Amino acid sequence: MTFAAQRAALADVVAIPVTPFAADGSLDRAVHRSLLRRLLDGGVRTLTPNGNTGEFYALSPEERRAVTELTAEEAGEEATILVGVGHDVPTAVADARHARDTGAAMVMVHQPVHPYVSAEGWVDYHRAVAAAVPELGVVPYVRNPRLPGARLAELADACPNVIGVKYAVPDAVRFAGFARDAGLERFVWVAGLAEPYAPSYFSAGATGFTSGLVNVAPHISLALIEALRRGDHPAAMRVWERIRRFEELRAADGSAHNVTVVKEALASLGLCRRDVRPPSSTLPQDRRAEVAALAAGWSR
Repeated sequence: MTFAAQRAALADVVAIPVTPFAADGSLDRAVHRSLLRRLLDGGVRTLTPNGNTGEFYALSPEERRAVTELTAEEAGEEATILVGVGHDVPTAVADARHARDTGAAMVMVHQPVHPYVSAEGWVDYHRAVAAAVPELGVVPYVRNPRLPGARLAELADACPNVIGVKYAVPDAVRFAGFARDAGLERFVWVAGLAEPYAPSYFSAGATGFTSGLVNVAPHISLALIEALRRGDHPAAMRVWERIRRFEELRAADGSAHNVTVVKEALASLGLCRRDVRPPSSTLPQDRRAEVAALAAGWSR
């Protein structure tokens, strides 16, 4: 796939599929395939296995690779695959090469999980991954508000396969400045905080957004991006109002139940178990009915 085609795939709803677990706690491969098929049949064309909604940090190395392989097999030519990689540099590089060998087009590099991240070290970390897979598009996942846009430009100077950015700092003004300091037209800017931030981030230059909600209601996420592409802000905000409460529940308590709410909604529809792995936990009983009502309302 050309970098131009990869860029087009990022300027879309970038779905982050959940990772379903069986009753014994293992990866449920059959349900995983059915959930992926539901996304594909719903019109989703960009999939990110091993994203945070997929519980990336709770998966073993073997499970991460299995999730990548299952996604590539189920999607075939129907969707572009953007695989989440991370952890230490050798692990990130190995998983990026596995993604390449599995047929993925791009990798998303999770924000380094380390108590001491310097701007220079951030560049070095991403450069090591990007240089290992020069044929793949590389998408840094930016969550650090202190990272200057100039550092991203420096990274892309060294690695031209860095073609997009998943920007997940909850500050639209900071995003606008960061994108312009890095090069607004140089990268595809993906609003990395999903539907709630998409309208404001699109006004500042984003052309795609990530989504966990899309697991539950693909048509709603697709309706939002179509409204944003048309520049129809009132229509976009009508969609935003429909999903507001669901996303508030996900964001509550420091996003403690970000994945949990999505899986609870899927469980209410009979699509997968609600189980999540520590350090996440299942939704308290008193919140489950509200999530089920929201999911049922979207299906009508």
